[in-house]
Amino acid sequence: MELNKDCMYCMEDERRDDLMIEIGKLDVSTVFLFKEQTYAGRCNVVYKDHVKELFDLDQDELAAFMNDVKKVATAVDKAFHPDKINYGAYGDTLHHLHMHVVPKYEGKENWGSTFEMNLGKTYLSDEEYEEVIKKIKENL
Repeated sequence: MELNKDCMYCMEDERRDDLMIEIGKLDVSTVFLFKEQTYAGRCNVVYKDHVKELFDLDQDELAAFMNDVKKVATAVDKAFHPDKINYGAYGDTLHHLHMHVVPKYEGKENWGSTFEMNLGKTYLSDEEYEEVIKKIKENL
């Protein structure tokens, strides 16, 4: 596995842990719950190796990564029943392949528009995070 010492995902450090909580390992990635929960159930699927782009993966790796994203989206859909799930793969400043899985709810924040990365509005108690993670794990 290629590591990048400047990458919070590779280094598994406090930069990552300040933003999200690990839910678990998947086939070729790790799924995290964002601590900021304006979009209830929002997760991040992070590829196991430090690659920058989807096209850096071979066909099998790409299929496996997208299957992990699909598993997470399905679990979030079953657990939280959003009206739509948005997906985002950005990484302008953090060049480690990851996919945001963002449930959207009609009439709520940014419905009909692009989700905002970190609104800083909705944080949960430790018990509430545990409950959200439990719901997602039950559906993974």
